[in-house]
Amino acid sequence: MSIERGHNWGARQPVPNDLVIVADSAAAVELIAECRRTGRPLPPIGLLAGDLVRTFGGPSVPDLSAASEAVNVTVDLGVALCDGRLHFFLDHVVARRSWLRGRLVAVANAAFLGKWNLAPRAHPGDGKLDVLETHDMSLRDRWNARHRLPTGSHLPHPAIRQRQIRAEQFTFSPELHVWIDGQRVPSTRHLSVRVEADAVSLWF
Repeated sequence: MSIERGHNWGARQPVPNDLVIVADSAAAVELIAECRRTGRPLPPIGLLAGDLVRTFGGPSVPDLSAASEAVNVTVDLGVALCDGRLHFFLDHVVARRSWLRGRLVAVANAAFLGKWNLAPRAHPGDGKLDVLETHDMSLRDRWNARHRLPTGSHLPHPAIRQRQIRAEQFTFSPELHVWIDGQRVPSTRHLSVRVEADAVSLWF
């Protein structure tokens, strides 16, 4: 079931027999990548934890493996090319050298990054990705913004550019460190991202 802004996210449904349960979004995108490589259809995925689950408000059942019903949602899938290397993401892509200096780009499908409400407007079922970007934000402003991240009150900020996109390309000079769904990938100079709307059926 797709999730729409202004409506309840998902609906409680019987858990399918072929549900594949994974620990978090990083494990889910590994499964997605394997299915894409082999041409297998993507199974329904049970997601136990992670930033996307937190964006939904947390698990809907205490033990998904034993549940007869759980909340089902259909969410967007992010696709990233990092210097030509293909990656998928459900949560976010973060490119930076440091949170406190230099260029920082976050491309978010989920609102949360750990304890931070990094992209409070991000909605995993709206067919768009939320981009937050800063180049020359002062150290003092970054420090203050970092303290406001748990509540999402770091936005709006005149030094943080925020926008919604379906696809975009970035060039970093020098190259930046990149994390995809919390997993470090090789440092990248050319980053391309796009969204596949309503691509993944999730249960939590």
